[in-house]
Amino acid sequence: MIPEDLSHAFLVAVLMHNGGSLDLPAKAFEADALGGADGSWHAVEMTPDPAAGTIRLSVRPRPDVPGGGVVIAG
Repeated sequence: MIPEDLSHAFLVAVLMHNGGSLDLPAKAFEADALGGADGSWHAVEMTPDPAAGTIRLSVRPRPDVPGGGVVIAG
């Protein structure tokens, strides 16, 4: 799976969990809310909690490594 597919999957999962849509303030799409001063986008970390049966999505600064630090653990 490529990072773009993961981003799309995260968005669809959040929307579906919230009834298919979610209202956000327009300022949520301002540059400083979406990424760093260097123009890079923030990253999303996905942390499963098997005991609770949940997955936590968290915003993280994008690591300065090739591929944006995408790691898919199996």
